[in-house]
Amino acid sequence: MTDATATIVPPRLISSTIVPSEAAHFGKLAADWWDPKGSSAMLHRLNPPRLGYLRAQIDAHWGGDRASFTPLAGRSALDMGCGAGLLAEPLARMGAQVTGADAAPENIGAAATHAAAVGLDIEYLAGGIEAVAGRRFDLVTSVEVIEHVAEPAGFVNGLAALLAPGGLMILSTPNRTPLSRLAMITVGEGAGMIPRGTHDWDRFLTPPELTALIEATGLEVIDTRGLAFSATRGFTLSDDLSLDYFVTARARA
Repeated sequence: MTDATATIVPPRLISSTIVPSEAAHFGKLAADWWDPKGSSAMLHRLNPPRLGYLRAQIDAHWGGDRASFTPLAGRSALDMGCGAGLLAEPLARMGAQVTGADAAPENIGAAATHAAAVGLDIEYLAGGIEAVAGRRFDLVTSVEVIEHVAEPAGFVNGLAALLAPGGLMILSTPNRTPLSRLAMITVGEGAGMIPRGTHDWDRFLTPPELTALIEATGLEVIDTRGLAFSATRGFTLSDDLSLDYFVTARARA
C-alpha cells in the first residue's frame, strides 16, 4: 500500500470469540465515534494516557530514539477491536504499517472513511482474529476489547499467535472491582457518559486472571500499569490497578 488511503477487506472467517450482540452494540455507535463530545467522548479522554503508555513501552522494547516522531517506522502493527480507528491512526503516525480489525462492519466503514480523509494509509478488516490468521505483526494491541469477547482464553491465544518473534503485545481492560462497577456502570452508564449496555461487570478480568491467560500462551508479561481517574487531572497512568489497567507482554525472539 503506497497511496494515502484506507483499505477495507471483507471478512474471511468470523472469530468464535465474537459476541454478535456486542458487535451490534458498538456498530450502532460508529457514526459518532470521532465526535469528542459524542457517545465516545470517554474514549477520546482515555487516548492521551493510553498513547503515553504505548509510546513508553515501544521505546523501552525497541530502544529507539525517544525524541523520534516515528518510533514504529519499518514495523507492522495490528489493533484488534479497532473501533473507528482512535488508536490505529496514532500508530500509523508513529510510522507503523497498521492493520485494524473490528467485528462491527459499521466501525470499519467509519474508520476507513476517517483515515482516507486525513491521508493515512491503514488496512482495515471487518471480522475477528481469523481475519488475519497466518499473519505476524511486530506490535499487537487490543484496548478495552477482551471484556467483550465470548472466550477470553481463546482470544488471547489468537492474539499471541499473531505476534512476530520478539514482538510486543499490549492489552487494556477494566478490573473487576467494586470501583469499576461504580465508576463505569452505576455512574458512567447511569449518567449517560458511557452508552448504556456497554459493560458487563461479570466479564471484567482481574490482573492476575489476564496475566495467567497471557503467560499460558508462552509470552512473557513485562509490565502492568493502572489507569486511574482524577477529578482535577482526568485519566492518568497510575500504580492503582483497581479501575482499569494495561498489561504488556513480549514474544521470544
